[in-house]
Amino acid sequence: MEEFSALLELQQLSLVAQVTQKIEQNIGINSKPLAEFVLHLAKSSADLQDFTKKLESNGADFPQEFIRQLFLFIQTNSSESKKLRKRSRSRERLYAGKLYEGKVSKVMTYGVIVQGDGWEGIIKGSKDLDRNQKVQVRVIEEGENPELELVRAENLASNPYYEGQSEYGTLTGIKLDITNRVAKPRISSPELWESKIMQAAGIHDPSIHPDISTIDQEDEQDIEVELVQDEPHFLKGFSAKSGGSLAPVKIVRNPDGSLARSAMNQGIMAKERREEREFQQKEALQSMPRDIMKAWEDPTAAPESRTLISALKTSSAPDSSDWRSKRPINSSRNSAMIKEQREHLPIYQLKNDLLGAISQHRVLIVIGETGSGKTTQITQYLVEKGYTQKGKIGCTQPRRMAAMSVAKRVAEEYGCKLGTQVGYSIRFEDCTSPETIIKYMTDGTLLREALVDRNLSAYSVIMLDEAHERNINTDVLFGILKSTLERRKDLRLIVTSATLEAEKFSAYFNDCPIFTIAGRNFPVEIYYTQEPEHDYLEASLDTVMQIHLTEPPGDVLLFLTGQEEIDTACQILHERMSQLGNSAPPLIILPVYSAQPTEIQGRIFEPAPEGSRKCVIATNIAEASLTIDGIYYVVDPGFAKIKAFNPKLGMDTLIVSPISQSSAKQRAGRAGRTGPGKCFRLYTESAFKNEMLPSTVPEIQRTNLAMTVLTLKAMGINDLFHFDFMDPPPVQTLVSAMETLYALGALDDEGLLTRLGRRMAEFPLEPQPAKMLLTAVDLGCADEVITIVAMLSVPNVFYRPRDKQAIADQKRAKFHQPEGDHLTLLTVYESWKSHKFSNPWCFENFIQARAMKRAQDIRNQLLGIMERYNLPVQSAKSDYSKVRKAIASGFFSHAARKDPKEGYRTLIDNHQIYIHPSSSLFNRAPEWVVYHELVLTTKEYMREVCSIDPKWLADVAPHFFKKVDPSALTSRKREEKIDPLFNRYEEKNAWRLTRRKG
Repeated sequence: MEEFSALLELQQLSLVAQVTQKIEQNIGINSKPLAEFVLHLAKSSADLQDFTKKLESNGADFPQEFIRQLFLFIQTNSSESKKLRKRSRSRERLYAGKLYEGKVSKVMTYGVIVQGDGWEGIIKGSKDLDRNQKVQVRVIEEGENPELELVRAENLASNPYYEGQSEYGTLTGIKLDITNRVAKPRISSPELWESKIMQAAGIHDPSIHPDISTIDQEDEQDIEVELVQDEPHFLKGFSAKSGGSLAPVKIVRNPDGSLARSAMNQGIMAKERREEREFQQKEALQSMPRDIMKAWEDPTAAPESRTLISALKTSSAPDSSDWRSKRPINSSRNSAMIKEQREHLPIYQLKNDLLGAISQHRVLIVIGETGSGKTTQITQYLVEKGYTQKGKIGCTQPRRMAAMSVAKRVAEEYGCKLGTQVGYSIRFEDCTSPETIIKYMTDGTLLREALVDRNLSAYSVIMLDEAHERNINTDVLFGILKSTLERRKDLRLIVTSATLEAEKFSAYFNDCPIFTIAGRNFPVEIYYTQEPEHDYLEASLDTVMQIHLTEPPGDVLLFLTGQEEIDTACQILHERMSQLGNSAPPLIILPVYSAQPTEIQGRIFEPAPEGSRKCVIATNIAEASLTIDGIYYVVDPGFAKIKAFNPKLGMDTLIVSPISQSSAKQRAGRAGRTGPGKCFRLYTESAFKNEMLPSTVPEIQRTNLAMTVLTLKAMGINDLFHFDFMDPPPVQTLVSAMETLYALGALDDEGLLTRLGRRMAEFPLEPQPAKMLLTAVDLGCADEVITIVAMLSVPNVFYRPRDKQAIADQKRAKFHQPEGDHLTLLTVYESWKSHKFSNPWCFENFIQARAMKRAQDIRNQLLGIMERYNLPVQSAKSDYSKVRKAIASGFFSHAARKDPKEGYRTLIDNHQIYIHPSSSLFNRAPEWVVYHELVLTTKEYMREVCSIDPKWLADVAPHFFKKVDPSALTSRKREEKIDPLFNRYEEKNAWRLTRRKG
């Protein structure tokens, strides 16, 4: 009897713990006495209505749905105590079809014995189970020795079928079933008919004819999923399902103008250049003797036999590395030189006036040209004035590269080691210490700090630098800091801008004063083209060569749109300079883009050696974020890559687009810092006036806001439609972001942040990978998914030298996994780890060692976050199905199905897309996939593709997808049409029925 009482007491304690957990998850209160009181009310209530009244009368303001779920849970689990009283000491009867949980007690050749509380049964057949392993079983046959069927071998929590069993994740709430669809032998229609007849006649022989009752005729082809058309309650009448359409934001003033046409043509030109180089290399290889090629083409040949052919292959391709190895002479700077340089900056003459204005006003707008010294000097002036006695000086930058380079320069001027008194912090990298008093960071980093501390108590002064760029995080910080200033009377805010848009900033911050730093810009001559340029890259390179050969000394700055263009330009310029030989002075070619290593980026600030000229080829980062001395000539094609939300694809895309007039003026200004300069605009004056917008559309009005909405919700800001944005985003953009978060499970039916959403906001990740990571915790594969997320967070880990592309592709193919690119990246990291994180191994396999080291750092930071929030990091071993389902849980909106004709069709809008040729799935073409991102080159390609089981879509996104009857007429089937196959013996317009559908 004592044993029975103890059992009852244990059950009651377990029930109290579970109710406490449920209240904390839904209400945010962790209180055992409250749980006990709620249990008492539930047990004493006649029904749900009575329970609701008792809660309300006691001041419990719980959501109705939560009350209903809580009442049912308590009633169901409390009834188990009644069952305990009825149990006898004899064996409990097991009922066919029911689910039970037990432990493996014996493992034998013919099966395993499973024991539960008062029962025992057998699972026949050889099973890969261990003694004492917890299992979930279903009863197949009742009797003295019940026959059981293994459902799952996992250690589970609670489930509606059985106490202690759960088929849903505790963090994400998704269905955890990852049973693989195995290929089953299909039988033909005649065989099926024959089996039915024989079974009806009672003469069915299972050894000869398959048992039709055990054959699952459904296969992957037959599964159908459709979009859920139900709207969330808080978006009724606003979402796209109600007819609300999200039109693309207009980022081009004249879509039919010469600039827009040139931007469209550039993709075609880039493709032609790539194909021409590949053809030249192929032609050179084909001209070699075939007997030499045999050693290379034979996969079993000894490595030494390939030495000659490898050398020949290398020699046949253009040398692409020479321009990378060119180094300007590194000029050291001593303290006297640094002091002299600081005193020559325009801001130095206004130091006292500036500090006086800061002391008199809590908010100050500072206008100063790039190079005036505002970014590097204001923070140091504030330290000298004693503003660090009550906190740090924080300065935000719109780009990580700018934050690092500026911090390095200020540390040099301040006379300290980087990371001590002066440091920087960017996503996944923190170079600060407890003694840091000047901290440079990206605006996103400060926004994450505001998520933890709304008052930003660690700072006495915050400086939002380069505010004219209107980064999305900067715009959100405007609103947050405006309210923070009302709460903290000791906080000071400085907003700096390189353009004359300061009046708008001043008006937003209650007409605060504007402090202007007069520049020392020299006059700049502007040159326009007479006619529009068809190929702006070719025109840019011609202009650079013309400047180098005909203009007086002075460095050149060329603006291009991205890494591929910049690398192509560097290669072509190097080839042209090689052809000129000694007849032209040296031209030092320096590329600048964000994916470069820091030490390479640092070379652009060094002066060119005597008798040579420096040519810096950069993205729009050089417009304002970087100050490069010695530039006398600027070549401006008039384009940049702009991030814009594509409502059709439901994601941000980078679009080559004409720049704004304000950006064009910024670019021209780079030529007039050292002396009189020239700016060569490779577009007409008419295009400047009529085809360029006056200023760039703020990022908050043209990009996906899911991350922004999640962050603001996590701060407790729920009414986003009335948040004090400087330029409010379109309502439909906000609605679209909230729809995305609702589908991910981050928002509930009332638009409030769920427990899952709060967890997602704690990671420095976009919502999709954050959800993927938390799902992995539920599925028990977080170790693998953390690695995948880290690898996806760095630039491409593979590289293909122009002279060794074939070898690089062969090396890459060794890592390919049949499940997709995410698992390929995981394999690369695990292989690197097994080789003790070796750099030579990376070099041998054409893998970027720096990118791998960065991925390792990101992984370690994510592991730290997991540990901080007590999230278990388990490994799935070789069960990649768990990993793939976790990936699908984050990127289900990027699901696509194979098109019978060609490529794939997205499930959202039936948009045609293709697997990228570099993907491990390019030649496999699975039926269902999810992808990480889309890139537009010659086609719309999926990057980082993973094969999935279509059943998972409804499991991981029940608000987004639903399973439908395979025989039903779905929207996809309505669009199918019979497409006759080609038959050369038929007439041209003949038609015949085929099995091909389109």
